[in-house]
Amino acid sequence: MRPVQRRGLLICNAKARNGGCDLDEVRGILRSGGIEPVEPAPDADCREVIRTRAREVDFVILGGGDGTLNMAAPALVESGLPLAILPLGTANDLARSLGLPLDPVAAARFIPTAEARPVDLGWVNGHYYFNVASIGFSAELAGELTADSKKAWGVLGYGVAAIRVLRRVRPFTVTIEHDGTVEKVTTIQVSVGNGRHYGGGMTVEETATVDDGKLDFYSLEVAHWWRLIALLPALRRGTQGRAADVRAFQTREIKLSTRRPRPINTDGELTTHTPAHFKVFPKILRVFAPDPAARPGPFDLAALGSRLFPTSETPRS
Repeated sequence: MRPVQRRGLLICNAKARNGGCDLDEVRGILRSGGIEPVEPAPDADCREVIRTRAREVDFVILGGGDGTLNMAAPALVESGLPLAILPLGTANDLARSLGLPLDPVAAARFIPTAEARPVDLGWVNGHYYFNVASIGFSAELAGELTADSKKAWGVLGYGVAAIRVLRRVRPFTVTIEHDGTVEKVTTIQVSVGNGRHYGGGMTVEETATVDDGKLDFYSLEVAHWWRLIALLPALRRGTQGRAADVRAFQTREIKLSTRRPRPINTDGELTTHTPAHFKVFPKILRVFAPDPAARPGPFDLAALGSRLFPTSETPRS
């Protein structure tokens, strides 16, 4: 066994879909790799733990889903500590965007020899996010999903909730300000992405990466809700911007306003509302991740599939 060289603050969200898994194997892998896990009291607020114990550790190991990462983001930025990810959530979209293993044990084996690489964060109205922020259909979907439904159905829970939301979705008007232009459009959803994947299998833009220094915007300006069904393959590939009824562009800052306040979904959580001011903060955080050249490309379905459906079964609570 290697001598202990580093201390990792191990925080796991017990309420995540796989948050109840046995962490003994994870601890053993970390220790054999020269990392001593430092664990706070159960159910402690991850932000406060990171802030108060930042001087005691070399990096943070965060076990949970995208919502857990979203909650911890401000404290991670403030502390300057690198982040290692144990994917314990339902969708684990950031882990997929970075090309990380989705099995917690495989992810733990990756950490001891991994390099901390800089990534961007999106920002809206004072809230950081890793993957995407949305207004409209996706925000309503986030409000419909419950922790129980995600535990019971996993990624399929997104589809079950989407069918319910589709029946009541209505277009709305949004004013878009970016790069010296102002446009008013009617849409059922606008999304501002920082990473590539979101929503349990959707892709904000086929070439997007979490470290490209850009925000990827798209607006679904469809006439009928059933058009979303036809767009689904493109939304999964990230090629929806090629459609005539989808507006898409890249920017670094954007403002969105609506006639009445509308909730905004950031990484699956409702955190703020319109009017909204979005920015990208390039390379503001370091995350243990593979070399960017090793990430799945836009159409590398085999590599993506191996991460979505790993050969070893992920334990469930």
